[in-house]
Amino acid sequence: MNRVMELKALLAAGRISRRQFMEGVIACGVAATIAPSLMDEVYAATPKKGGHFKIGVSGANTSDSLDGGTHSDTYMQMVGMGAAFDCLTEVKADGSLGGELAESWEATPDAKVWTFKLRKGVTFHNGKDFGADDVIETINHHISEKSKSAAKSILKPVQEMKKVDDHTLKVTLATGNADFPYLLSDYHILVIPAGMKDEAIAKGIGTGAYKIEQFDPGVVTKMIRNENDYRSDRGHFDSVEVIAMNDVTSRMSALSTGEVHAISRADKKTLSLLKRNPKMEVHDITGNQHYTFPMLTKVAPFDNNDVRLALKYGVNREELVEKILQGHGAVGNDHPIGPANQYLAKPDDIGQREYDPDKSKFHLKKAGLDSLKIDLSSSDGAFAGAVDAAVLYQASAREAGIEINVVREAADGYWSNVWLKKPWCACYWSGRATEDWMFNTAYEKGVPWNDSQFDHERFNKLLLEARAELNSGKRRELYREMQVIVKDEGGVVVPMYANYVYASSKDVAHPEKLGNIWTMDGARMIERWWMA
Repeated sequence: MNRVMELKALLAAGRISRRQFMEGVIACGVAATIAPSLMDEVYAATPKKGGHFKIGVSGANTSDSLDGGTHSDTYMQMVGMGAAFDCLTEVKADGSLGGELAESWEATPDAKVWTFKLRKGVTFHNGKDFGADDVIETINHHISEKSKSAAKSILKPVQEMKKVDDHTLKVTLATGNADFPYLLSDYHILVIPAGMKDEAIAKGIGTGAYKIEQFDPGVVTKMIRNENDYRSDRGHFDSVEVIAMNDVTSRMSALSTGEVHAISRADKKTLSLLKRNPKMEVHDITGNQHYTFPMLTKVAPFDNNDVRLALKYGVNREELVEKILQGHGAVGNDHPIGPANQYLAKPDDIGQREYDPDKSKFHLKKAGLDSLKIDLSSSDGAFAGAVDAAVLYQASAREAGIEINVVREAADGYWSNVWLKKPWCACYWSGRATEDWMFNTAYEKGVPWNDSQFDHERFNKLLLEARAELNSGKRRELYREMQVIVKDEGGVVVPMYANYVYASSKDVAHPEKLGNIWTMDGARMIERWWMA
């Protein structure tokens, strides 16, 4: 059958005719009656240009901006990194790292100095040629003293950037980082043209497969294909419309009625009905996405680790996976490293935290408390089913003497008004491709998205050691200890890992392998999919 796969690839590439394909597969022993269906499979999986693609996406806010440093949810990920802009590197669908605007890279043995060869012949949407100056200005935008970019922490080690020539850039780091090229695939680090930063952010001037025609924050984004895109395997639609749909019921209805071709975060409660529809396709992808309840650990009573442990033992994880995820996920273990990460410390190694009201009461007593009354802010803007999850948490914690008052927050503005501001709230993370990337984004001392204000001396020391360590065995040991520290002393309850569950009409087609670092085909559905 390897020869059949080879023939399919040759037909898709236009290197053999239909007749040659039919003769070839029949010679391989495929029945003449089956051969035409194999040919149909090839053409169905071969991208074609044209059509208007409409998608309903959650995570939109009226405060959204085309400044990549501010992007915090699926909607802007897809508009930014997944359509209008490019990064230097990209995590491909198979999990490997590939070049986007960078063609290749190499490092010194200590992983402190990285040299990037940049693509030639690339232009921005306004006609400006792409080169090293644009990368330097882009990185400076995120690391400047006044920057509030979410990527500031991961780029903080950049000590010097030197333009070797127009398409060669040398970056020197303060400390070695074996994962540095991975970090440059971060969806915040969108390459913008040098000397016109404000205009680029206002108008969405990037090098991506699509050009922005209309950007109405929290409502809709309209784009057209970039005819000058440097890639032939991206940007198949003539035009794209990304509609803000934060309400899951609205998304499901829009897909069912044909208003849109695809939606993010399908409603797991009604997923079985969707699966029965022959015109629809459900995508259930395992990645590192996890649903969380972060506490501000510098705010009482969360500044007491025994209170934090009481809350961790007070949640029934299995019940949340069953009732909120409808089985589309797995129990979490109060740390953010997921099943798609290389150095996951598995429960049979570090122990799985389980629902235990008696242990919860024990830790409350250690904190000097007989009972606890506490607010938990939640909204389905945080993740689908977040309010229901909070209510289930409320019921299970009651058995331990903990009274949780569920505060229902508005979905619009949730990420700007509640997250990082309210003492305890619902949240979700897509996870990251590497352990350092995840820890550096949300757990390192002082980083902007450290949503629990976590500050642990031993953890911070290990983070720096692991980042520069090139020996895989030693890195595994370091990351194991860090996961244990976060599990036992951190300020985030991580009750469950959630599969990426989204849905699409069969009027659109997609590559066989879908990305799992983010939802919606790694947030690249717009540039990778095509009309069926």
